[in-house]
Amino acid sequence: MTKDVVTLTQKMPDPLSVIAGLLSGGPDKLVGAEDGGAVVRLCDERGRPLVTVEAPLLVQVRGEAQRLLGASEPEVPYWWTEARATTGVKEGEELAGTFAARLATLVGGTAWPPQAARSLAVVKTDGVSAVPVPAAAQPAVDVLTDKVAVVIQDRPVVALSAWLADAFRAAAEAQLGLQIVTPAGTRLSPAVRTALPGWPSRWVVQDERDGYYDGLSGAVLEWNNGLFVTVESPQATPEDPRTPLAAAFTRDTADTGERQLAVSYRAIHPADDRLVLGGALEAVWREITGEPPAGWGTEEPANLPWSLRQFTDVAHERAPAPTWFVVVGSPERPALATVRVSRTKGGVEEDVTLAFGFGPGEEIPHEAVPRAAEVLATRHDLQSMLVQIRRARRDLSVPPRFEGPGVPYAFVLGAEEVRAMPGDRARNTPLDRRPRELGPRTRPALYYPFPGDPSDLSGWQHFERLMRHLKGEPPA
Repeated sequence: MTKDVVTLTQKMPDPLSVIAGLLSGGPDKLVGAEDGGAVVRLCDERGRPLVTVEAPLLVQVRGEAQRLLGASEPEVPYWWTEARATTGVKEGEELAGTFAARLATLVGGTAWPPQAARSLAVVKTDGVSAVPVPAAAQPAVDVLTDKVAVVIQDRPVVALSAWLADAFRAAAEAQLGLQIVTPAGTRLSPAVRTALPGWPSRWVVQDERDGYYDGLSGAVLEWNNGLFVTVESPQATPEDPRTPLAAAFTRDTADTGERQLAVSYRAIHPADDRLVLGGALEAVWREITGEPPAGWGTEEPANLPWSLRQFTDVAHERAPAPTWFVVVGSPERPALATVRVSRTKGGVEEDVTLAFGFGPGEEIPHEAVPRAAEVLATRHDLQSMLVQIRRARRDLSVPPRFEGPGVPYAFVLGAEEVRAMPGDRARNTPLDRRPRELGPRTRPALYYPFPGDPSDLSGWQHFERLMRHLKGEPPA
C-alpha cells in the first residue's frame, strides 16, 4: 500500500526545516522540484523518486484533520504538509516517516500516523532502486497500464487532495480510467465519490477474506488484462450477467439510526460582472443548520474560511474554464457540498451536490426544506432541485459496504421551467398530492413532495412517474 505521512504544525515549515527533513535519506539523495516548487521529490542519484512532498497548506477550517485523518489537530490556523512514499520501495515509508518526524521536531507539531514518524535518524538506503516513473505519469499514480491508472491508498479517508485531483485530470486527458485501491477499513470522502467517473474507473477494496471487490457495488473483482474487472458467476448468461457479491459488502448493515439529508440542485444565473456566487448554497445551509458553511477550497482538506467574495473571485479568475469546489460545515453539524461552476450558453451554472448528516437522536429539519427551496426559487435562479433522505453515516464518509439508496423527499421545478411547460402540465400531475407553489402567484416555482421514508423505495416509482409526465412521455 502507498505510504502517506502528514505533518500538522502551528508554524509554517521554513525552507531550512524542509531541507533538513528531505535529507533524511542522507546527503547522497537529491532533491528535485516540480510544478514551480509546489511539489518536491526526494530522489536517488539516478533521479528516480523515493518520496514526494507537497507544498505546505495553511488550514483555517476546524475539524478537517479529524474528518480526513481521525487525528487531533492544532488550533486553526495550522499548516498541513503531506509526504508520499513511492510504492514498492522498502525504505520509502521510513524516508517519509523520518521527514515528518524531523519537520515536526524542528517546527513544532505532530505527525500522522504517529507510528510512522518515530525516528530522526538517517535512513540507510544503499542500493535502493525505485521503479522509473513514466514521463506522462503523475506522482499519485502507482500502476499505469494502457487502460487505467491505479492509485493505492492506505489512510482512514481517501480525500480529493491536490495530487489525487491531478491524477483524475491526467487519467481523463489520457482517456484512461482511474482505479483507487484501498484496504477494507478505508472510506471515501463524498468529494471523491462524486468525482469518480464511470467504468473503467472504480473503487477497489482489498479484503482479507473476500479478496478484491468494488467498494460501491460489492461486485467481486479480479486483476485481468491490465485493470480490475468484475468476476462473472458460473451461472451467468448474456441475458443475466450475474456478478458474485462480496460477503464483506453486506456485513454489518443494520440500521444505526443515522441519516443523511441529500440535496442536489442546479441554478443558472445571467452572466454579469456583478454576479456573486455561492449565495444559493449559503442560503440552503442556513435554512437547514442555522449557520453558514464553515470553509471551502478547491481540494481537500478544505482550508479557507467561508467567503462569498473569495469563492466568486476564484471562479471568475478561472473562467471560462469550469471550477470545482468543496465546501464543508462545522464538526458539530457535518455537512459537505461539491460545487461545479461553469459558463454555458444559458449563463453561469452552479451544479451542487450537498449532504447533511444526522445522528440517531437528531431530527431532520423537515420544515426547513420547503423554505430553502423557496429561497432558491425566488432569489437564486433555481432551475431544478431534488431532495433525498438516506440511511447513511452521520459523518458523510462513504464506507465499503452496502448503504441503502436515498429516497425522494421533494422535487422542485424552477419558475422559468414551470412557465415553459405547455398548458397546465406542471400543476396537474399523476401524483396523489398537488404541488405547492413557491414565490409570487404570477410566476411560481413548484414543490412536489414525496413520503421520504428511507425504508420505502416506492418513492422512486412516484418520482419516475412525475418525470415522465413533465417530459410529456406516456406512462410506463
